[in-house]
Amino acid sequence: MNLEEVKELLEENHQEQLLHFYEELGEQEKEDLLKQIKELDFSLLKNLSKKEKAEERGKLEPLQAVEIAEIEEKKKEFQEIGLEAIRNKKVGAVLLAGGQGTRLGLDKPKGVLNVGITRKLYLFECLIKNLMEVTKLAQTTVPLYVMTSEKNHEDTINFFKEHEFFGYPSKDILFFKQQMAPSVDYEGKIYLEAKGKISLSPNGNGGWFSSMANHGILEDIHKRGIEWLNVFAVDNVLQRIADPCFLGATIQSGCVSGAKVVSKADPEERVGVLCLEDGKPSIVEYYEMTEEMVHSYTEEGELSYRFGVILNYLFRVDKLEHIMNKHMPVHIVEKKIPYIDDKGNLVNPQKPNGYKFETLVLDMIHELENCLPYEVVRNYEFAPIKNRIGVDSLESARELMKENGIIL
Repeated sequence: MNLEEVKELLEENHQEQLLHFYEELGEQEKEDLLKQIKELDFSLLKNLSKKEKAEERGKLEPLQAVEIAEIEEKKKEFQEIGLEAIRNKKVGAVLLAGGQGTRLGLDKPKGVLNVGITRKLYLFECLIKNLMEVTKLAQTTVPLYVMTSEKNHEDTINFFKEHEFFGYPSKDILFFKQQMAPSVDYEGKIYLEAKGKISLSPNGNGGWFSSMANHGILEDIHKRGIEWLNVFAVDNVLQRIADPCFLGATIQSGCVSGAKVVSKADPEERVGVLCLEDGKPSIVEYYEMTEEMVHSYTEEGELSYRFGVILNYLFRVDKLEHIMNKHMPVHIVEKKIPYIDDKGNLVNPQKPNGYKFETLVLDMIHELENCLPYEVVRNYEFAPIKNRIGVDSLESARELMKENGIIL
């Protein structure tokens, strides 16, 4: 696409400001900027007209989970089904690791965080060790696909190489970048973050599968014959990955997806809850729940909406391919966005000044016909590291790691 074609494209989408500094750029910078513009998804901007409309929820009802007691009772049965699928090379894992550890005081990928106290023990290392517990049991490897971002791609790959992939076969760890979405001002004009660089941000955790397809990873999945993908977040250090029991329970249920859940610690806990919406699985965020839902109880005295998701999901690949071609809901999030003003000065706003576009993995669940909620023991599988101290912090995760016999 040449300059004239780019100008025409920008005029059609009312984004001519992106070439404001074009003549000041070097030849390579000009080429890079035109390439960025060519790759923009301008259809995202249409969502701005819908942002004022409150998203109406359908009829919400509780969804029962396979609970811990039942899982313990059927553990051997579930595990054998899951191990068979792993041994038959039907299972892959996807690590969502596109974020930086900024809130933890780390200007690097979150996965390079040292969670040890008396020794070096990295977050990425802990997750690989968790996966290796399964591969040793199954006596075969599970392909691991690591989603990075523009900001941390090279750092992540180099870190894995420096540490020799923590003992995991390098041929079974593939990296791919999360797709990016433009940041806009309140008028829908796309920001520049430098004279020759568009302001972009990751398109949310719901974009992981389309990002895999965009980077050719789907070809590898087909080549290997993978039928199930276990997707999980980088920040839960106790995450059980490619868990044979979870896999076996989901396969036996006939469901096309599964979600690990924990019983809420109290009615007000800030977690998304898995339930039914108009008869289909859905996740309702804590801020969307009415007081009646929050304090609704069953006849047995349990919370009606008590199963909170921990971002550990299982999906059938063929079903993901089907929904990938549908239009996923786009969430518009108000943010503070650094930008270049008309005079070329960098502005770091002190308050929100525009929007970013995100898709969420929870919307993928609602696009599918069913989902098995699978309850896990909170203290054994849920230690998210989002803050330095306090709730869901490095501090609290270390305590849980000690409780699980991990030497720090």
